[in-house]
Amino acid sequence: MDNQRTGFQMSIYVDNSKVPFKGKEWCHMMADSLDELHHFAHQMGIDIRLFHRHASYPHYDITIQMREIVLHHGAILADRRTIIACGKKLKLQLNIDAH
Repeated sequence: MDNQRTGFQMSIYVDNSKVPFKGKEWCHMMADSLDELHHFAHQMGIDIRLFHRHASYPHYDITIQMREIVLHHGAILADRRTIIACGKKLKLQLNIDAH
């Protein structure tokens, strides 16, 4: 996805999960880097409180309805292998940034 303000490429990924919670269905959003992830989430109006830094892999929980919106804005529907690989990179980056 080309960010028009900065001109750099970013890849945002969402999975096909449908996890029921509090009357809604949720999925996960990740990116190639934490900066990209937070930047995109901010652009989309996704609350930072939906970011899970202490989960198995850092990610945002988003509703299925929000998934459709982020897909429309260039996010990529990713398979499990891609989501796990991405999550591992984010976790490593989170651990490095913490030191």
